[in-house]
Amino acid sequence: MKITSITTQKRDSGRVNVSVDGKYRFSLDAYQVIELGVKIGREYDESDLTVLEQESQFGKIYSRALEYSLMRPHSSKEIQNYLYKKTRPMRSKGGELRLGVPTEIIDRVFQRLLEKKYVNDNKFAKFWVENHSVGKGISRRKLTAELRLKGINDSIISQVFSETNRNDLEEIFKVIAKKRSRYSDDKKLIEYLVRSGFAYDDIKQALKELE
Repeated sequence: MKITSITTQKRDSGRVNVSVDGKYRFSLDAYQVIELGVKIGREYDESDLTVLEQESQFGKIYSRALEYSLMRPHSSKEIQNYLYKKTRPMRSKGGELRLGVPTEIIDRVFQRLLEKKYVNDNKFAKFWVENHSVGKGISRRKLTAELRLKGINDSIISQVFSETNRNDLEEIFKVIAKKRSRYSDDKKLIEYLVRSGFAYDDIKQALKELE
């Protein structure tokens, strides 16, 4: 079987369609064509073409995962959850059931993202803490709980907090500025702040300073 044409896709100039014996067989990223040595006139047997189809699938999933990773920093757990969904069977718009992506391809994609440093739990945790401390009052306790849900271990969480200038007292001031009008007395405001994860002593100190 012979590669008879390699044409750039209209919707994605970074990918090409590869035809074998005059019929479309699979698509590849432009860099994969060079990396795999695919060229017009080259002959392959069926097993070789199956390998190329797997590389095609890898390229598609890696490209999508890269876009997801670049939208904002993500934790390893978030990336793994995103990729896991690709392994599940899904129905096309026409109702056809499509098999999920093999787990070995998903594992390769995740490892490539790690190698390229697109997945970094330290960077993600720092982003999360800084992003939630801008104009929004939030306690360290709540931030810690959120990071743990994102799969960040306690050593990274402690390190990030040691490197940031945020503190709960300043965060309490932000909350009070936003919520003071909603509560008729300090008791209810204090109860709200405690439920939000702030320490009672910090709350009392903040209220005292504001007085």
